[in-house]
Amino acid sequence: MKIDDRLIEYLADLSRLELGAEEKDARKKDLEDILAYMEKLNELDTQGLPEMTHPFDAVNRFRSDTVVGTDRTEELLAGAPDRKGSYFRVPRAVEE
Repeated sequence: MKIDDRLIEYLADLSRLELGAEEKDARKKDLEDILAYMEKLNELDTQGLPEMTHPFDAVNRFRSDTVVGTDRTEELLAGAPDRKGSYFRVPRAVEE
């Protein structure tokens, strides 16, 4: 695929970018370099290799979902300047 000025202007328009002449030339070179690298990757023999979505064999590293310290209401409300039961009391934000 040939990267020309028309394509750069089209992509800049889609991206809502205003590029100067030097920036257009730089982005044109960047895109050409990316496509050249992709072509180089296409030359690799991947026959027989498993399909991958990620280069590492990582699994989810979520912590176990255990409940600890469930009722901390009094501790959390201890520093409240004003409260009503187990809620913070704040000034009214909307007048009727």
